[in-house]
Amino acid sequence: EVYLAPERFVAETFGGSAPRPKLLWLTRDVAATAAKILGHAPPHQRQRYWTDGNKSAWVLDEIGKEEPITAGFVIENGHITQAWVLVFRESRGAEIHYPAFLKQYLGATLSVEKQLDRNIDGISGATLSVRAMGRMARLALYFDAMKQMEDK
Repeated sequence: EVYLAPERFVAETFGGSAPRPKLLWLTRDVAATAAKILGHAPPHQRQRYWTDGNKSAWVLDEIGKEEPITAGFVIENGHITQAWVLVFRESRGAEIHYPAFLKQYLGATLSVEKQLDRNIDGISGATLSVRAMGRMARLALYFDAMKQMEDK
């Protein structure tokens, strides 16, 4: 089910007009860390993102149980300010798209160990979807940090 089209998520994030997308190239080190976060190699050698100053938007896909979940994250100054489930394709676990679940990610940062700085409460029957969402949140924060380093 499409809850929010990725293009609309990006446009709304930036006040109705999306900036031009940029690319983060996954160097060997970045790809290796991304693989540790995901538990598998990232599917692409580059990741598209949108940015305007200190705000960046990331649209990521990760397998829940069997199908990809598409999520959008907005990062500002190293903190998640928005988390959305954009497209959910699984037969179970759709509860992760509810605001009551997603608000747990707001303000989250990434620790030195590449973990979220907080525990995220699970949802009975949606364990794999919750885990996929957590991996994507960590990856968005990590990619944003790598983007910041590239910009310097």
